[in-house]
Parts: sequence; C-alpha cells; structure tokens
Amino acid sequence: MSMPFYVSPEQLMKDRADFARKGIGRGRSVVAVQYADGVLFVSENPSQALHKVSEIYDRIAFAAVGRYNEFENLRIAGVRLADMRGYAYDRRDVTGRGLANAYAQTLGTIFSSGGEKPYEVELFVAEIGDVADDDQVYRLTYDGQVADEHGFAVMGGAADEVATYLRGAFVPGMSLEDALRLAVTALGHTEGSDRVIPAAHLEVAVLDRTRTQPRKFARIVGERLVALLGDRGPEEPAADDSMIADPAGAPDATDALGAPDTPGPDTPGPDDQPPIAPPLA
Repeated sequence: MSMPFYVSPEQLMKDRADFARKGIGRGRSVVAVQYADGVLFVSENPSQALHKVSEIYDRIAFAAVGRYNEFENLRIAGVRLADMRGYAYDRRDVTGRGLANAYAQTLGTIFSSGGEKPYEVELFVAEIGDVADDDQVYRLTYDGQVADEHGFAVMGGAADEVATYLRGAFVPGMSLEDALRLAVTALGHTEGSDRVIPAAHLEVAVLDRTRTQPRKFARIVGERLVALLGDRGPEEPAADDSMIADPAGAPDATDALGAPDTPGPDTPGPDDQPPIAPPLA
C-alpha cells in the first residue's frame, strides 16, 4: 500500500499564497485616491468592454485586479447581495462594510480549502458618505484579509512603486483634476523612466457625492477625461526626422545609396557622348 504524499499545512498555505500573488502581479495596477468630493479610481486598461471598476450600489463601487472571470463572479455576487438586502430591508442598510465582510468570508473560505485553487484577485470596496470623513475604502486580498485604507491605495502590478510615488506626492483634500493627474502619473512611474499613458488606455471612474441623483458612481471618458488630464506631452515617442516624407508626399531626391537622380555638372549627359574612332583602312 503506497503512502499518500504529505505536505505540511504551513507549506501548503505558503504555496497557495505564492500562486495567488504571482497571478495578481501579472496584472496592471489599480489606484484609488480620496479627493475632496469623493473617491477616484484609475487603472491602465486598454479594453473598452472589460471593466476593472464598476458600480455595486448607490454609494458603493467595486474595483479589482487579477483574473477577470474570478473577480467578475465576485462583482455579480456583490450586486445581487446588495439588491436583495436593499429590497428586503432598506437601501440605507446596504453598506460597504457589509459587502467587504461578505467578500472576505468568501475569499477566506476558498483560500483555506484544499479542494480548489485560490482566487487570483484583489479587491477594492469603496463607499462615500455625506462628508469626506465618512468615506471608506476597503482592500481585500486573495486570502480574505481586509484593510481599511486612508488617502490612497494601490493593488496589482507594480503596486510598491506606485504606492511609493503616491506617498511622496499625495495631499488630502485634492481636487478631482489634481487627483487624476497624480494617479495617472503614478501609474506611469517606473524606476527607469516615466511614461505617458494614452488617455484611450485609461479606465477612470468616481464616486462623486456632489451628484444630485442617488447613484453617485460615474465614469470619466472622452473629452472630459482629456480636459482633466490637460497637456501631458507626447503620448508616444516622436518619429525620427530622417524618416519623415516630404509634406507633399514626394520622396526624397536621393536614392538608397545617396547618389543624385539628376545629372550633376560632372556627370555625362545624353549629348556628351565620347568620340568614335575612325574605321581602320
């Protein structure tokens, strides 16, 4: 009879945590920044259909990094839970803290069970209040841990580098324009150099308490996003001047070897043929 392969619980949990962290690290970062009128979410996301930031309820938003199918299942479950609780009791009974606790229990159960792989996701659950001091941002990790963030928070991708940049530049009570520019600059910041992320590759959304309707979630796209970002310089490196064609579309007068196409003063033309010797007798 063969003996089953034994793995200590400590090693099993460590392997599962490493597996989840590697999957999350392959994604692109999501930044949440608290500004004067609410909470701002910014992510580098070229897709226009697959969103990382979404609405859960009137004053509650959801953001995630990692495997799309996994955090999309969590988002749908959160929407259903919020709708059922708001319908059965009252809309004021739906809170970000309650949703964060529900997500924490789900992620913790999946992580500790040996029957399936852990979810490769990290989540933000944010809720805004009537004043800035009542705003709440919860960060949930793959193993169900919950952290109450203040000011700003980063998850996924190069989270450490982005958080370090934000830590040195963040100022409480910023305007939406300043908070957006800071978040986008932080996402493009790397150890080697800073890159300008095209506006078309940004996913931006806010929980704005100044909106008159009960639903405070809104996406910032198109001309409004470009206007808020302002002039950030060229989004892509300029082409070499030597490779630019003539404005009229005509090619350069020099061929590949640098020889002129038209005859110069020292180049024999069609009328300057060499003399022909007389025939021999």
